[in-house]
Amino acid sequence: YIGTNLVEWIWGGFSVDKATLTRFFAFHFILPFIITALAMVHLLFLHETGSNNPTGIPSDTDKIPFHPYYTIKDILGAMLLILALMLLVLFMPDLLGDPDNYTPANPLNTPPHIKPEWYFLFAYAILRSIPNKLGG
Repeated sequence: YIGTNLVEWIWGGFSVDKATLTRFFAFHFILPFIITALAMVHLLFLHETGSNNPTGIPSDTDKIPFHPYYTIKDILGAMLLILALMLLVLFMPDLLGDPDNYTPANPLNTPPHIKPEWYFLFAYAILRSIPNKLGG
């Protein structure tokens, strides 16, 4: 079973500590730049002229200007998604909520529904970075 070894290797130790916080914040800062760079490389290769023309025959006569149609379709889809999210947030904010969020907090112990698993690493890192939990 490699779970314990894998967690200690990723976290930098047995529990969330300075090494874990450093790794978490470093990846949290660098990852958006990596994703942006990969998206730009993708667009560069996607829009390279003649990228799918191995014979070299000019294909300008076969091209149809689809730009306005695709642009309007994409904008309409984005607007419908934003509208649906706004309706959900403004009119039914508790629809996707968890009933455990309404139980009174006890600052002396961890709530029973929180389990120390890898997918709570971000929450542990944030809590460990707060020097005084009672003072805010």
